[in-house]
Amino acid sequence: MIMAKQIKRKKGFCCGLRSFELLVKEAVTSLPEEIKKNLENVAIIIEEDFPDKKKSKENQELLGLYHGVPKRERGFWYGNTLPDRIVIFKRPLERISTHWEELKENIRRTVFHEVGHYFGLSEDDLRSLEEE
Repeated sequence: MIMAKQIKRKKGFCCGLRSFELLVKEAVTSLPEEIKKNLENVAIIIEEDFPDKKKSKENQELLGLYHGVPKRERGFWYGNTLPDRIVIFKRPLERISTHWEELKENIRRTVFHEVGHYFGLSEDDLRSLEEE
């Protein structure tokens, strides 16, 4: 899951659902080839907001969420399952973005983060990668 500190703003940068979908698709397309070719049986879904407006102890909003069994934890007999899900939350990403390029970058970082969870990376692993 990826969280972002909630920034007090009257409005963030809003865009239509179709434009948002295109930004998510672009973020997936921009992943390294080695990562893309190993993404299997995973659905990337856009939802307006997390149903209960979940926040962490640090008062951070949820931007994305991975549901499933991380790839490196799957055993030999793993299979015949519904797709794992990566959910990207539109409104929180819009709320923390002030312009198009910032929204695009926030979506890219969120997709990368949740794909990292799909491959079994922890929050600490992902923080280290993001700092590089």
